[in-house]
Amino acid sequence: MTQATHPQADPLVSIIIPVYNEEKNISILWDEISRAMRVQNRTWEIVFVDDGSRDAGLDIIRRLATDEARIGYVAFEENRGQSAAFAAGFREARGEIFVTLDSDLQNDPADIPHMLDVYEREGDMIIGWRAKRRDTLIKRFSSKIANAVRNFLSRENVRDTGCSLKVMQASLARRLPMFTGMHRFFPTLMKMQGAKVTEVQVNHRPRRYGHSKYGVWDRAFSAFYDLLAVRWMQARHIAYHIKERSRGQE
Repeated sequence: MTQATHPQADPLVSIIIPVYNEEKNISILWDEISRAMRVQNRTWEIVFVDDGSRDAGLDIIRRLATDEARIGYVAFEENRGQSAAFAAGFREARGEIFVTLDSDLQNDPADIPHMLDVYEREGDMIIGWRAKRRDTLIKRFSSKIANAVRNFLSRENVRDTGCSLKVMQASLARRLPMFTGMHRFFPTLMKMQGAKVTEVQVNHRPRRYGHSKYGVWDRAFSAFYDLLAVRWMQARHIAYHIKERSRGQE
C-alpha cells in the first residue's frame, strides 16, 4: 500500500468536536480555539457535532455559527455516541487535515498549534499523550488497564489512545472503517491505512463544568468487544506494496 502525501498548498484544517450536554463549555471552547489558532498562518474551520444533546448546547452552537463563518455543525436527532459523531464530522468537514478533541475542556486547544507543526514534519497522525491526567483515581486506573489490554491484543505500543486530541491526514481518516467504538482505535486503524503515527505530550485539565458521560465498567465491556473486532480486522487486513506496474494501451 502506498502512503498518501500531504497536500502542498495551504491545507484547510477542520477541527471536529463531538458535543453531548456541554452547554456551559461550548462558548469557552470556541474562545480558546480562536486564541490558539490566531498564532497559526492557516485556514481553519470548526465542525461541531451535536450528539442529541438534551440541554441548550445546540442553541449555543447555532448562535455561534450565525456569528462566525468558520463554524459549521451537524445535529443528530438522538444520542448515537462518540464514534458516530466523529464519523459524521469526518463526512461534513472540508479540510485536508483533521483535528479532533473533546468538548469538555479537558483537552487544551493551546496544544493544537504545536501538534500541527509536528504533523507537518513527522507524520500522518499526531496523537496526544496525557502524561499528567487530571481525572479521578478510579478513572486513571481503569484507563491504564484498558490501554495495556488494548495494546497487548492489538500488538500496539500507544501510551494513550483514549486521548481525543489528535491531528490526522483527512484523506486517510475518511477511509477508516466506521463502527461503534472506532474512536478508541484511531491510531491502529490509521496504521492499517499506511499512516505514520507520532505521540506528543499534551496538557490535560480537570473538568470545569458538567460530568463524564462514561461509566468505568460499561465502557470496559464495550471496549473489549470492539477490540476483538479490531483484532479480527488486523488479522484479515489486505496489505501489499506494488513492485512494478504496466498499463495496457487502449
